[in-house]
Amino acid sequence: MARIRKLIGKKCFLSPMSPDDAEIYARWLNDMEVVRFLTMASSVINVGNERKILEELAGNHNYGIVTLEDDKLIGTCGLVNMDSVNRSAEIGIFIGDKAYWHQGYGSEAMTLLMDYGFRYLNIHNIFLQVYSFNENAVECYRKLGFREVGRRRQAVYRDMAFHDVIFMDILPDNFYKR
Repeated sequence: MARIRKLIGKKCFLSPMSPDDAEIYARWLNDMEVVRFLTMASSVINVGNERKILEELAGNHNYGIVTLEDDKLIGTCGLVNMDSVNRSAEIGIFIGDKAYWHQGYGSEAMTLLMDYGFRYLNIHNIFLQVYSFNENAVECYRKLGFREVGRRRQAVYRDMAFHDVIFMDILPDNFYKR
């Protein structure tokens, strides 16, 4: 399947989500190593339900992360909870294909999406939440210019322990001056 190249970087591009990818997403979302970093870790996802979810997400600012090298879908990112009055949006991402973890694809996808949000969607504040035990993601977000703005202490239970949820955000000035 030829994918639409909406936002193009050096390693990957962002393509509108497709319900045809439901089987791939369902496989990722049932992999506990992948979802332990996501809020849906306790959910069971089947292909039919995932197809419905993808149909809903496809019309919004949610994108598949696809490698430029071989046109392979490796994850997803999106802007959700958009507030046009306050010009804010929540950003979310995950790399579902573990072979592509820690190789810069997530950073590049986030950079593409944030630039799009600030430059074309007129967003002024992009925010996210991340679990404190996801140290690689926290460091990645800091390098991208996000700042911690709060935390809920011991708010999530994973791996037989409670962990904080960290809230971070970024403004256009922080993003473009890094």
